[in-house]
Amino acid sequence: SRNPIEYRTFLWKARQDIRWLTPGLGVKRWIFVILIGTTLIGLGFAVLILDVYRTAPDTWWLPAVSFLSLRFLARPLRALIFGGFGLGLVWLGIWGLNRALLKPFMQPGRNILDAVSAFRKRERGPRIVAIGGGTGLSTLLRGLKSYSNNITAIVSVADDGGSSGELRRSIGILPPGDIRSCLTALADDETLMGQLFQYRFASGNGLSGHSLGNLLITALAEITGSFEEGVAESGRVLAVRGKVLPATLHDVRLVADVQLPDHNREVLVKGESKIPQAAGRIRRVWLEPSNPLAYPPAVQAILNAELIVIGPGSLYTSVLPNLLVPDLADALRVSRALKFYVCNVASQPGETDNYTCGDHIRSLEKHLGFRLFDMIIINNQFSGSLPEGIHFVRPENDLGEEYSIYSTDLVDAENTWRHDSAKLSQAIMDLYYERTGPLQSRETIPNRDNQG
Repeated sequence: SRNPIEYRTFLWKARQDIRWLTPGLGVKRWIFVILIGTTLIGLGFAVLILDVYRTAPDTWWLPAVSFLSLRFLARPLRALIFGGFGLGLVWLGIWGLNRALLKPFMQPGRNILDAVSAFRKRERGPRIVAIGGGTGLSTLLRGLKSYSNNITAIVSVADDGGSSGELRRSIGILPPGDIRSCLTALADDETLMGQLFQYRFASGNGLSGHSLGNLLITALAEITGSFEEGVAESGRVLAVRGKVLPATLHDVRLVADVQLPDHNREVLVKGESKIPQAAGRIRRVWLEPSNPLAYPPAVQAILNAELIVIGPGSLYTSVLPNLLVPDLADALRVSRALKFYVCNVASQPGETDNYTCGDHIRSLEKHLGFRLFDMIIINNQFSGSLPEGIHFVRPENDLGEEYSIYSTDLVDAENTWRHDSAKLSQAIMDLYYERTGPLQSRETIPNRDNQG
């Protein structure tokens, strides 16, 4: 090309390609093996061609070529030896090249073939949207990431307590706490980096109570100029499988209408962290401002989803704040994805005391104004002790026959008031594949009680 810019671009790309031959990368040897294998395959074809031209003139090099081509063997056998040996070397070279390129990124002791196979399977996994917040959502994501890389978590930004609340008040940033937990749950490797993100300072002037992950997201938000970019960069640091998106970028506050038991009167409680402390029955919650715009990628994720999972999580302070964003509610209503609701294992003091599964569903649909769920998933294992003031949410048949209810053992053996991430994700994916096509999970569907 006569264009100097195109010429310089060509030279730059050529230099980048040549860098693959830098000593010490462990790549050249396998390229050489592939070249030898390719040569042997070509020699196998050459054997056949030489036999066709038997009348070739007697030259000084012909006997040497005839000996190297194993002419003293039968022609099909010679072609098979050269071709097979060549194919074997090509396969060995490709295997070694892949190993040389992938090994630096592999966990110690893990098989490369298994890792690549698992990655490809997750890459083809369904498009899943998980909506909620708090510990429940991170537990769900920790299990689902084994089935799909196409996961989008939509998280409430109404939190105003703890480290998130302090950063929100002092810096004016959206609360990063639930987003941090979801990023950690979706991380490819939840070892040192995950622990680092979750590390909470126990002391220190101005640091006590703060999570390092919250501070990092805050710093990245200021460096990149926006909260959403800070979250995205944090996801790259942790190499997350999927995305974590805020429900809205507006500074919203959760407000509740709470009926007090002692005076039989209703009061307004403002602030997500203060609502459970009111010690009354929550009648209704809403956001201020009442009509915040949804984060557009969150709306797009819902519209493109094949499976939408709502919950588990605190009903009024984690799950509903997402659904109270009007654009998200509209997207959920028109979405053609399967919609599952995961009911909490146990009640939450100050929010859902003595609630049944039906109470959870009726409250959600009362706030939304329309029926939403295709399947209700609930735990039916009630053995083990619970902390004082917490009770199991039982699957009483108080929803009528119009709902499909799936009940199975979902309890974490160590924390009986929480879900086990592996059991929960297994149940969700089995139900999804059962409804959309052949069952593709490794295990059979657990014991269930399907009603409706």
